[in-house]
Amino acid sequence: MARIASNSVLPAERRDITLHTADGLTLVGELALPVSRPPVATLVCLHPLPTHGGMMDSHIFRKAAWRLPALADVAVLRFNTRGTTSARGTSEGSFSGAVDEKFDVGAAIEFAEFEELPSPWLLGWSFGTDLALMYGCDPGIVGAILLSPPLRFSQPSDLEVWAASGKPVTALIPEFDDYLRPSEAVSRFAPLTQAEIVPVDGAKHLWVGYAERVLDEVVARIVSPDAVPLPREYDGPIETGDASRYADQTVAAFADVPRPSPRAE
Repeated sequence: MARIASNSVLPAERRDITLHTADGLTLVGELALPVSRPPVATLVCLHPLPTHGGMMDSHIFRKAAWRLPALADVAVLRFNTRGTTSARGTSEGSFSGAVDEKFDVGAAIEFAEFEELPSPWLLGWSFGTDLALMYGCDPGIVGAILLSPPLRFSQPSDLEVWAASGKPVTALIPEFDDYLRPSEAVSRFAPLTQAEIVPVDGAKHLWVGYAERVLDEVVARIVSPDAVPLPREYDGPIETGDASRYADQTVAAFADVPRPSPRAE
């Protein structure tokens, strides 16, 4: 048995994918599947703000793709929204301030449906939570898990749409978040009547040092509470991923940098 480290890459069937949006763009991404067995659930990952370093390889999503197919039989679909770059490449188009990104979310959901991926859940982080709330309440989506939701681009009306659907929504709120902390989250999420608010003591917006806690919370909801805690060791081949190219983005993505204002539709 070997300890699962920050950059451990466990076995999975990984393939590069492209998504095609209704407004004519091609987005780059990756699908990671369990080896030689069908997945029991699917994560469709919506990454943080690309103008501040967010991308499909933001560390929580990278670790989800590297671990969850092997540890929890979960399929992980990651992609770069329009104009976003990672090691996988650059998606066509340009950042649209949560406006035209509706087509990106739609393309990801459509891909999951075409591939017949089971039990698809949205996993949004920061900006990605706004995209999930604004555009993700699709008949094919089971529910949503929101990491560090700022509720910055989304509106109460978007929360009401999810409330009317009855679909499960869980929001993980860091104790020391830069934009929305647990006490305020309770009132801000009031329109989404079934929202589960989970305060996470000690955590900050970037979840540095809290990946295991986040992945446990995710798997408990999309697979089963009995599936967690996830193993911290693995009896099998482990590769080591190179995350050094992302160090500056992981640490500084939400530092004191001017943020774009929400765009009016």
